[in-house]
Amino acid sequence: MRAHSCDRPADLDVIRDSYDRVADTYAEMVTTTGMGDIRRHPWLKASIDAFADTVAGLGPVLDVGCGPGTVTAYLAERGLDVSGVDLSPRMIENARRRYPYCRFSVASATELDLAAESLGGVLGWWSLFNLPRDVLPQVLTVFARALKPGGSFITGTHAGDEDLVRTEAYGGVSVRWTTHQWQPAEFVELIERAGLRPVAELRLPADEFSGPGLVVMARRPG
Repeated sequence: MRAHSCDRPADLDVIRDSYDRVADTYAEMVTTTGMGDIRRHPWLKASIDAFADTVAGLGPVLDVGCGPGTVTAYLAERGLDVSGVDLSPRMIENARRRYPYCRFSVASATELDLAAESLGGVLGWWSLFNLPRDVLPQVLTVFARALKPGGSFITGTHAGDEDLVRTEAYGGVSVRWTTHQWQPAEFVELIERAGLRPVAELRLPADEFSGPGLVVMARRPG
């Protein structure tokens, strides 16, 4: 039994091209500034560690929107059976070069073919904010159905009142995407409607890299 598919965002190819353009710069910034490296951010590291402890032994873990693979590799070092997928082929090239011992493939969050109850854990770590507001609930439902009972989902996203249209990012690279921001209560409600039970929430203030953030961990009831 396969989880249901999702609508394809109309601008998916544009978003993919934008992330391909920014991939090398982003990977370099992770190395030189620590942006996106959870080891340098204690609260984010604590969140990922809690997720890793929760899903250990439950089955495979999928990092959706893994970018250059930093978090995927960290979870692999923790002993999890984890793989990463990303919309951008260039991001995946960076991930494979940096972490050749991990498994990575190119795929959109909206095009995953996931068997029901096949995963112990799913991450959407600051990787779902480009999904339109009518598509994100579909993706969350697919994740929920793919989790085994007792499996966990963790996500991080941008918190705010309005959407932001981006034309450049990460050192001035030209991009075209929309950052869909969510109010925490609204975002948590989406996760609940997908069939998951939120178990922890972390609200983060703006920092040198981005505005306010939100981390939510949820579990599929078992």
